[in-house]
Amino acid sequence: MSQATLFDKIWDLHTVGTLETGETQLFIGLHLVHEVTSPQAFQMLDERGLPVLHPERTFATVDHIVPTDRQVRPLADPMAEEMYEALERNVARHGIAFYGLDSDYQGIVHVIGPELGLTQPGMTVACGDSHTSTHGAFGTIAFGIGTTQVRDVLATQTLAQTKPKVRRIRVDGRLGPGVYAKDIILSIIATLGVKGGIGHAYEFAGTAIEALSMDERMSICNMSIEGGARVGYVNPDQTTADYVKGRPHAPSGAAFARAEQYWRSIASGPDASFDDEAVLRAEEIEPVVTWGINPGQSVGVSDRLPRLTAVTADERDTAAAAYRHMGLSENDPIAGTPIDVAFIGSCTNSRLTDLREAARVVRGQKVDKRVKALVVPGSKQIAQQAAAEGLPEIFTDAGFEWRGAGCSMCLAMNADKLVGDQVSASSSNRNFIGRQGSATGRTLLMSPAMVAAAAVNGAVTDVRQLLN
Repeated sequence: MSQATLFDKIWDLHTVGTLETGETQLFIGLHLVHEVTSPQAFQMLDERGLPVLHPERTFATVDHIVPTDRQVRPLADPMAEEMYEALERNVARHGIAFYGLDSDYQGIVHVIGPELGLTQPGMTVACGDSHTSTHGAFGTIAFGIGTTQVRDVLATQTLAQTKPKVRRIRVDGRLGPGVYAKDIILSIIATLGVKGGIGHAYEFAGTAIEALSMDERMSICNMSIEGGARVGYVNPDQTTADYVKGRPHAPSGAAFARAEQYWRSIASGPDASFDDEAVLRAEEIEPVVTWGINPGQSVGVSDRLPRLTAVTADERDTAAAAYRHMGLSENDPIAGTPIDVAFIGSCTNSRLTDLREAARVVRGQKVDKRVKALVVPGSKQIAQQAAAEGLPEIFTDAGFEWRGAGCSMCLAMNADKLVGDQVSASSSNRNFIGRQGSATGRTLLMSPAMVAAAAVNGAVTDVRQLLN
């Protein structure tokens, strides 16, 4: 078993006890809630007459069901309004901080946690959302949990978990122009498989990972779950400390200096041992595009789609189903695949650096007349920062729609949906059948810059051609 890794250190420091099931009872330092998975959890507390044990450790926002075009109350969708109202009532009754539509800090839960300084190295973090692994970019253990577990954290501030193995994934070398963190994580998932991480935590390391900004590290950790891993994390370093410093909930002065010293002490050191290791070379990674119905079905933009005979036997049926759904064929080039919708957003790729790179591609260009293109910033703070840099004007001049903060077309729990068999170039995290709101809709995952290039040309395009 792994020893002396950041994961082992945080796990041991937060262990409350061992349950009869053999699971570890972990103390949860930060609990984030949103409007979709929390109403039933609060109801279960009410039925038992239980309070929220540590309301000061729980923070709430609205993101999944909020519209991105017209963000006024009451929401146009009655069910969305009902869920919003339920969260409002529950947080008010239990004294939980809430960042609603009337707050300057509203946004996607995995975006506002870091930007408010709530997410700090060494923590355990939980949220009723699969992509809570995002927070691992700061050197945390961050779990996506279900509604029953949301109840457990609210009531006890603890969570029952089986300790996973730890796999280190090294990415060494230097990324080429037009290649981004999204391409790294899609390459990792393609290499190890969507089930490769089952029973594991992923530690992302290597010179290419160390060179990434915090925004980029969050993109990689965000999609750890898509590779089957329970969590994914990056060891804290100077980049981490520089990001956290000065944020509203971060320590300051001497307290920050002490915190930074602690953060560095928990990083995996030379004495750390891992259950196994995988290694990728950054210079071998090119812009990646998914072609199928899970994030592991992807190819480099210059490649052709795999022949079924080249797919492993256990994946062949899924690949055949993917070809039928996507309307693609073996050995087709992925470049040139026509698109109908371009979506830049989601908790994976809606941060300021994502928007900057996409704007760099579309500046002075026009969206293809057949394409509906959306840009959805991850939070109100990001929207304000983007406005200060003139990014909304660049996008709208090119033909994109600039929207309000929210999850939007990532999971289509609002009005932002695919229609019929539309093909979407999306910077989000899942290309499952029906994920973007239509049972026959088709999703191609790629980096925000690649989405921008596809929007301009009306088809999958190697972004490096436009950047050059």
